[in-house]
Formats: sequence, structure tokens, C-alpha cells
Amino acid sequence: MNEFVQHALSVTRRGCDELLPESEWVTKLARSQATGKPLRIKLGLDPTAPDIHLGHTVVLNKLRQLQDLGHTVIFLIGDFTSMIGDPSGRNVTRPPLTREQIELNAQTYYQQASLVLDPARTEVRYNSEWSDPLGARGMIQLAARYTVARMMERDDFSKRFKSGTPISVHEFLYPLMQGYDSVALHSDLELGGTDQKFNLLVGRALQSEYGQEPQCILTMPLLEGLDGVEKMSKSKGNYIGIAEPANDMFAKLLSISDELMWRYFTLLSFTDESEIERLRFEAQGGRNPKEIKVLLAKEITARFHSVAAAEAAEEDFNHRSRGGVPDEIPEVQLSGAPLGIGVVLKQANLAPSTSQAMRLIEGGGVRVDGSVVSDKGLQLPPGNYVIQVGKRKFARVSLVDVFLA
Repeated sequence: MNEFVQHALSVTRRGCDELLPESEWVTKLARSQATGKPLRIKLGLDPTAPDIHLGHTVVLNKLRQLQDLGHTVIFLIGDFTSMIGDPSGRNVTRPPLTREQIELNAQTYYQQASLVLDPARTEVRYNSEWSDPLGARGMIQLAARYTVARMMERDDFSKRFKSGTPISVHEFLYPLMQGYDSVALHSDLELGGTDQKFNLLVGRALQSEYGQEPQCILTMPLLEGLDGVEKMSKSKGNYIGIAEPANDMFAKLLSISDELMWRYFTLLSFTDESEIERLRFEAQGGRNPKEIKVLLAKEITARFHSVAAAEAAEEDFNHRSRGGVPDEIPEVQLSGAPLGIGVVLKQANLAPSTSQAMRLIEGGGVRVDGSVVSDKGLQLPPGNYVIQVGKRKFARVSLVDVFLA
């Protein structure tokens, strides 16, 4: 292995879960260097939601690193496979999306992914290009190239079968169609989360069936969300969207635990690994972890916004941490004063419900004009108030007497 191939292998391995088979990837890298022909590296994403969050960027970051080595990235939008529904990791049949939902979600996918990828070196494809023309005859011929026994080796299918949980026949088509994508695109390497390993291996098998050199597969860890436990997910509310305002993104990144910070550095940051180790050594030596977390937050925020926006977000965060009130906050007028604090929080959109408002007060997370509210029965008379919930929610509330409203 020459120095270039060693470097490319090191870039590939960084933060990954598995690289299979590594020896074949080394061979592909060496051949690419010798011939000057870029390798074709594929990532498929089903547009199941309109926005991309930082969890998605774990694989996007890896694609960008491989782009920077000179290879071609194929950003595949699974408009066809979305209509089947990926059964990976699910214990029930997943309802497929409608064509309208898919088209709506796909509109923003590549635009957001371009914040990470180099558009000049990215090939954007839709798998309906080859899947729709396949037709019934082609689908049957494709299905003949993979056995039910191998399909049942998949962990989630096996568990559902043993427990008597229904498996629809169309769910078997999903890994087949994802695998066929690799055949259509002549993929050299396919990336995915650890939950996609089975699907990626199907691609290898089908390429061999069609007489192609099989792709290597690279699985990346699933990024934990802000809670540090569950994987980042919009449905779990523990996510950071890459289209979020800079101030929100910065503040959310600073909210992660000191331990989780290092995982975010490895999977999300472009900081050199030796520099990350130096920072870790400094933290062990007594440096305040928050100082290091600020570096991470500024890097990520600057990537999706700008350096100036990241600097402003840091200033805004520090201002709020010192008890300062942002210059621009929502103004709300409520009638019927005096009003209970719980009702005020709900009507000012500072809490989703009065019961949640009570919990926020119990946790010491509510301030009125800078003073912490401890009395859940507090009644606010007519007047003007600055109400704060947590570190980042504010409202200027004007309470009007019921007889003057």
C-alpha cells in the first residue's frame, strides 16, 4: 500500500462502524489511483421527511471526505423505494408514502445536502429512472436472483416471523430494489447507517449476479440525539435540523453532554483526529469542556450558515446566559387579567399546555422580569412583563384588564 492509498483508507475508516471487505476497497483505491478513474460512491436516501438533521450528515460528511479524495459521489433519492417503505429495524409493516408526499419531501433534500457535498462532484439520481421501466416481467426476473432463505437471515424479518408478526411480500422487495440500484449505478462503494447493513449486502450479491464487480460497503454509526440515548430523530424531538436558525443550532450543540461531545467531534467535525486527541488531553488536564464544546458548536454552525452567523450565535448565547433579553422577541397581548401564570405561558406559546407549564415552573425554568417563578398559583395583574422559559424562549406579554379589553 502506497502513501496515497494508506491516507485514503484512513479517511474511509474514520468514525466508521464497518468497512467490508477492506481488502477489496484497498484494491479499488489502488486501481483508481493507477488509472486516474474516480470510484463511484453511492448513498441512497428515501425522502420520508422534508428536512435533513445532523444525524443524516454523518454519512454526508463521509461522502464529502471521499469527494475530496477525487471520487464521484452519487446522491440517490429513493423516490421509487419510498413508495415501498423501508422495513429496516421495524417490527411492524411500514406504511408507504404517497407520490405527492415523496415529491414534496424530495424538493428540499438535495438543496440541504449541498450544504455538505460539493455540487460540482455530485451526481444526483432518482431510482425511479430504472425501477419504473423494470415492469412486472423485470421485477420477477430480479426476484429470481435472491432466495427467501437469504432474505429471512435479516434480523428484523426473522424476529417478526418467529413472533407471528405479519410480513408483507412487498417488504421483501425493498432490499431487492435498493440492491438493484447498485447494479444500475455500477457502484464501487455504498454507504449507510448500521441499520442498513443487510440492504447494502444485497447490493453486493445482486451485482455479482449481474456480472459486475461487487461494491464494498461502509456503515456509519447512528448518531445519538440531544438526549444522548436515542438516535437522532425528528419524531423523538432530540434532533438538530441543518436548516434551523444559527442561534438555535449553536445553543442545541452546547446543550449536549461533555461525554457526547467527543462522539459529535468524531462523526460531525472536520477537525483533524490528532487535534481532537489534543483537545481531549486538555480536557482531562482540567480545561473547561464547555470551551471545547464552543469550538464544535461554532464549526458546525458556520458550516450550515457562516462564520459571522456562528460568532453572532455565540454572542447571543452568552448574552442570554448572563440573563440578558434578546433585542427581538415576540410581543403578545392577552386580555382577562389577572391571569394565572400557567394560562399565560400557554397563551403566549411558551408552553404547549398548562400542565407542561406547571412542570416547567416546578423545574425552576420560568422567569418573570428576571425573577424565577416558584408559585404555580401566581396570578399576574394587568401590566407588561418579560417572560422567559428556559434559556432561549422569551415573550413580551401585555396583560389587559378584562373590563378594558
